Amino acid sequence: VSVRAQLDTVADAFGKQFPKVKEMLLEAKDELTAFADFPHQHWKKIQSTNPLERLNREVKRRADVVQVFPNDAAVERLATAVLIELHDEWIAFPRRYLSNESMDSLYPDKTTLLPATDE
Repeated sequence: VSVRAQLDTVADAFGKQFPKVKEMLLEAKDELTAFADFPHQHWKKIQSTNPLERLNREVKRRADVVQVFPNDAAVERLATAVLIELHDEWIAFPRRYLSNESMDSLYPDKTTLLPATDE
């Protein structure tokens, strides 16, 4: 059963008792099922919030050190610095969250070349 067909089934089941829920599910169908356009082996990583949780923990750890921020801009600067640092870390130590092999299935015509990594 396709993911989109399953969403229709769930929306119909909810629709009997909660018509607004059915309407909301169907309106958001494209967003809710966007992951289905990716190869099946990506689904687990796409649904995972681990990278986001790691980022939030790091921002919180740094904010706990500072404790009091003079204004909103100071908080934004701290969060931006953490993002830049993590970005630089991923650039300096190349690694893939999704394997080259699974990404190749997204670009079968080879018009998009992914940089090589030492895996």
